[in-house]
Amino acid sequence: MADLDEVDLRLIAELKADGRVSMRALAERLHISRAGCYTKVERLQQEGIITGYAAVTNPKRLGQALSAYVYVKISQHSWQAVREVLNQMPEIEHGSLVAGENDLILFVRTRDADSLRDLVLYRLQRMEDVLSTRTELVFDEL
Repeated sequence: MADLDEVDLRLIAELKADGRVSMRALAERLHISRAGCYTKVERLQQEGIITGYAAVTNPKRLGQALSAYVYVKISQHSWQAVREVLNQMPEIEHGSLVAGENDLILFVRTRDADSLRDLVLYRLQRMEDVLSTRTELVFDEL
């Protein structure tokens, strides 16, 4: 684990809130020099703490009006093969291998109910190693 000080943690929080903030503005917010800010950001990147920057989008404006969690049970020892197939499905925003009743939890976004049905019934459930699925619709996101 990296040795992070209070400024590092504040810097990370600022970048998570706004990844496009300038180094000048970031340094001002943290009350450190611009050179010190550049040095800290570079170190955090080199140590693999900051791994990238991303645009936060509005899913509804992108035509992804329906969200759901899909719980998936898979056959034993099939995680690697299943992961390869799931990584090719753009509707899956996030997936986790978990312990418990289910093996995978997928957070998916689709255009509408028909698209969700097709994803679950025709693409996920027809995968060779998928034993069962359970889908829960998301009404709103916090």
